[in-house]
Amino acid sequence: MTGTTPTLTGRELETLRHIAAGRTHLQAAHAMGVSRHTVDTYLRRIRAKLGHTSTAELTRIAISLGL
Repeated sequence: MTGTTPTLTGRELETLRHIAAGRTHLQAAHAMGVSRHTVDTYLRRIRAKLGHTSTAELTRIAISLGL
């Protein structure tokens, strides 16, 4: 992440935490009580805000945020 850190919503942070923990999109959806499509939408928003596309990069960010 360069410059200022974009603000992620609570649901985006929750999604990031699930994905960083190794859960599939479907598993994250079940845990969050939403559809897989919703998880995919959250992940698109996260990637757009953070400028990272790979799950490995997102996982590193989640760890740095203490998620």
